Amino acid sequence: MLASAALLLGLASSPVLARKHEDTSKKEVLYPNASRTEPKLDLTSAKDQTNLNEGLDAVNAGDKAKAQQILQPIVDDSKSKYAQALALQGLANLAYNNQDVKGAISLLQRSLAIGVLPNDTYFQLQYMLAQFQLADEQYQAALDTVAKWRAEGKKETADSYALEGNAYYRLAKYPEAIAAITKAKSLTTKAEPSWDQILMASYAESGQDDKAAALATNQLNSNPDDPNALNNAVAVLMQAHKYPEAIQLMEKARAAGTLTKESHYVNLAKLYLITGQESSDPAPNAAKATQVLEEGMNKGVVKPTAETYVLLGQAAEIGNKTDQAVGYYTKAQPLASDGEPALRASRLMLSENKYKEAKTLIQTALDKGVKEKGKAYMILAECERGMKNKPAAVAAMKKAAQDPETAAKAKAWLQKAGAG
Repeated sequence: MLASAALLLGLASSPVLARKHEDTSKKEVLYPNASRTEPKLDLTSAKDQTNLNEGLDAVNAGDKAKAQQILQPIVDDSKSKYAQALALQGLANLAYNNQDVKGAISLLQRSLAIGVLPNDTYFQLQYMLAQFQLADEQYQAALDTVAKWRAEGKKETADSYALEGNAYYRLAKYPEAIAAITKAKSLTTKAEPSWDQILMASYAESGQDDKAAALATNQLNSNPDDPNALNNAVAVLMQAHKYPEAIQLMEKARAAGTLTKESHYVNLAKLYLITGQESSDPAPNAAKATQVLEEGMNKGVVKPTAETYVLLGQAAEIGNKTDQAVGYYTKAQPLASDGEPALRASRLMLSENKYKEAKTLIQTALDKGVKEKGKAYMILAECERGMKNKPAAVAAMKKAAQDPETAAKAKAWLQKAGAG
């Protein structure tokens, strides 16, 4: 009844363009322990420096044409390798901002390969390359780049481990993802919410449902009014089959008036139906599911769609309220794109030996289209048989015999009826 819940993980945030060429002699050194030897700069042309600053300003301003016009000649013609490298960086950011991630990666790699950038700029660009590779779904390449960045730059940051955790998760290397995100969280007091999403998903995918559920619940307790925290907590608890705990969280939110989305009400109703089906007496939980959906509809949050009425019909059916279930399925039928609601109603009418009503419903279902035609024709045959119309029953059962799924049963029926 419920599709498995999945956590949505965002890509790396857009890398920030390094500032234009400036005198960095008085600035704090970002990579003081780097193993890479600091190269000597070869930018001596005042014209190159002016053009470079102007071109990078154009990139920052989003002026693609001007930036391209200024920076490309520097790449092609400047005698300064340093100017070429910075111009390539600017063009890389320009490509990224225009959704050309592969082009941005190629340009950054060219900039780094020149090898003349000062350490701070070199390692900033190397880390940016890892971000670009993650955005381009080059997960192993991103891991390799950030490992090289850390080994040569001799620097550890929370963000770099979070990047690793994201990449490992995408590669389905869940233990590694858990270790990386845990390390990231240990290096900062301001962890990003997306890090916990990756951690929760990694716990869940590696079978550590209790840890995933505990993390999700703690996140919600810290942010009780955050709908995303509620969604994550409920999704993880559902995946761990901890339905009573998920219901408890949603009922708490419902009492606080923070159930504001249709999906909240629908999921809570489905949770009640699941727990009802697993209990010896499903009626009380079925009634709660109905009450939740009706409340949502009265508030205008839950729309009166075919799906809503089918869910209400299922609740009534599980609660052994056949007439009520048929009523809901009947309301669903005109709104549905196929005949499935009428098929559900026809089964119930047939179980009550109301053959005429069941026949009308199953014919409606067949006319509008159903997924399992063979089963529908078997219901029609039973309706005709109940109405003492054997020729019509045989005709319907022969239709059922044409469906591979119901062929064996239909042929056995026909043979027993002497019409095989």
